[in-house]
Amino acid sequence: MKLTVFGATGGIGQEIVRQALAAGHDVTAVVRDPARFTVAGGGLEVFRGDLADPASLRPAVAGRDAVLSGLGARKRADAGIATELTRSVLKAMEAEGVRRLVVVSAAPVGPQPAHQPLRDRAAMKVVDALLKNIYVDLAAMEAELARSATDWTSVRPPRLQDKPLSGSYRKVVGGFPRSGRFISRADVAHAMLAMVDDPATVKQGVGVAY
Repeated sequence: MKLTVFGATGGIGQEIVRQALAAGHDVTAVVRDPARFTVAGGGLEVFRGDLADPASLRPAVAGRDAVLSGLGARKRADAGIATELTRSVLKAMEAEGVRRLVVVSAAPVGPQPAHQPLRDRAAMKVVDALLKNIYVDLAAMEAELARSATDWTSVRPPRLQDKPLSGSYRKVVGGFPRSGRFISRADVAHAMLAMVDDPATVKQGVGVAY
């Protein structure tokens, strides 16, 4: 496939690029600062883009089979950035007629499992309170997706870890795995790539966790 990856310098974004290249896809990695991007390989194009200018992003998405996004706040002070930047991506995609989009969100944005153990519910409430502004931003981002003409999927992981790819995790379309607390960035990237051509995930939030 021909894929475009936004947020390619982030932890999940870099994993998406690496795994996509390893699978033989052609990848356009959209970055603000190419000097920060260390991934290399055949089939890779590094595109320097201004995410505040949707028109400048159109060449990065034109003719692509799918777009994947790891965009989002890296700290609480960045709250609001996921909605703003994703809006630019959506405008560029819609202008070019590209429909498939897979993005990263977070577990607290979606519904929690039925009969979730008390300790897991309590832990989620603590995390939700600490990072409330970020989750409000991600919920607004998902609302933008729902209003768009794209065939979107929002992937909702819990706490992220820097661990190797396992390929072994649970996913729930429209929900979240019971007692799911962690997942590696590498496995989130793996899940996102697997969902690109999975029609069951279109216009759905998907919870992923170990």
